[in-house]
Amino acid sequence: MDIQLKRGLLDVCVLAAIKNEESYGYKIMKDVKPYIELSESTLYTILKRLETANMLTVRTAEHGGRLRKYYRITGQGLKRIEEFHQEWKEIMSIYRFVTKEAEK
Repeated sequence: MDIQLKRGLLDVCVLAAIKNEESYGYKIMKDVKPYIELSESTLYTILKRLETANMLTVRTAEHGGRLRKYYRITGQGLKRIEEFHQEWKEIMSIYRFVTKEAEK
């Protein structure tokens, strides 16, 4: 898969995992695991990139005697998910065209 396309898909998956409530790294990993393979190092790279792009915010709180980072989606992040929905329609249209040609 094209690296840029995969990167964009992973970003949207992480945003979708925190769309309805804030979350933390381990829980995000658990939530996306049934859908995609994602290493811990890749997840934290994505989270940092999304934070830099103002698509999520981060707060730190103590949990069980340790500090934990909690991630919350922003308006920019919600906008990115909506853009993805529109882009997906175009991707599916391209897919249908390509597979139509392969069926012949």
